[in-house]
Amino acid sequence: MKTIKLSFPNLEGQKLSARLELPVDKRTYTYAVFAHCFTCSKNLNAVTHISRALTSKGIGVLRFDFTGLGESEGDFEDTNFSTNVSDLITATEYLKENYGEAQIMIGHSLGGAAVLMAAHQLEYIKAVATVGAPADPVHVKHLFEDSIDKIEEEGKAKVNLGGLPFVIKKQFVDDLENYEKSNFIKELRRPLLVMHSPQDQTVDIKNAEKIYTSAMHPKSYVSLDGADHLLTHRGDAQYVGQIVASWTQRYIEMEGLEELETDHQVVVRNEADRGLQTEIMANGHFILTDEPESQGGTNLGGTPYDLLVAALGSCTAMTIRMYAKHKKIPLEEVKVHLTREKRHADDAQDLSEKSKMEFIDRFIELTGDLTKEQRDRIVEIADKCPVHKTLTNGLKVNTTLKS
Repeated sequence: MKTIKLSFPNLEGQKLSARLELPVDKRTYTYAVFAHCFTCSKNLNAVTHISRALTSKGIGVLRFDFTGLGESEGDFEDTNFSTNVSDLITATEYLKENYGEAQIMIGHSLGGAAVLMAAHQLEYIKAVATVGAPADPVHVKHLFEDSIDKIEEEGKAKVNLGGLPFVIKKQFVDDLENYEKSNFIKELRRPLLVMHSPQDQTVDIKNAEKIYTSAMHPKSYVSLDGADHLLTHRGDAQYVGQIVASWTQRYIEMEGLEELETDHQVVVRNEADRGLQTEIMANGHFILTDEPESQGGTNLGGTPYDLLVAALGSCTAMTIRMYAKHKKIPLEEVKVHLTREKRHADDAQDLSEKSKMEFIDRFIELTGDLTKEQRDRIVEIADKCPVHKTLTNGLKVNTTLKS
């Protein structure tokens, strides 16, 4: 799973922190947006495990922190359910504008109520899944019911939620009550998957029944028997991701599912609707290459030159490792740092732009109880790496139009 760190402003201009998880062994066929539970963050272990299960099926996942939580800006006490829904829509639109449409929304706990509310406002959302979600946002009041009177009288109160202190204001409670008689579940009118544990001690299983009976068909229910509310066991979270990935394929057309195939060593594919983003299949291993946004790309992969330099670096590391193993040298770790640039040779007479040469500077870092002689010899061995020889001995490329 490849992770891209993102940030984007909410409607108040505060930066929301996000992570975009992408497949590492196949192309991204569609995207999902994940809304986390009340007072949680995008870094909850369950979210990571669910994302990993989805990316393994070619589904990219955007997970983000609501305003005032995790790494996002803003004060939690000034937020409410309405701002959560707004943040969710903002995140989904950001994904659409910069990477691609999210066709799937997944919500955990109160995040489930948020996706039920937000999905019908985004016409391109084709499937919705909830995990341990309340049938009504007002349900979360029970988490701080002992402080309700103080909140009503003083306008706010400090409460303990999940072992952490949070300030809840009266506006938060009032906002929840605005949704109490809403028909947002019936108005969803999208394929819905409801997942809930009968043993959930935070959100009673009756909420799943209410969501299911209120929603229009098509709808499905999956019991998460034995799971706790936060899906703290990895297997439960992975199961959720696997179920969502399989279920959505009934409602989402995965365009271009054919894998890259060739009777040669490597095949590379670039499609018109993907700009500079290019897929590589190298002996059965998937690689994505791209260009930075400044060069017209989407920065979802390293550049072709990055891959060239990386080939030299990885070949160098492997060659050194094989040598150390053969000679029984106690080499714990080898790191190869590389930089490629155009510059003049040290003895260049012509200093014009045209006379610049291509250079790759390679710095070898060795960890282990090695003698000076062993270190010096390893540096010599680095030049014997096959890719190094190919790059320095000359290379001819033959190009033929393939029928």
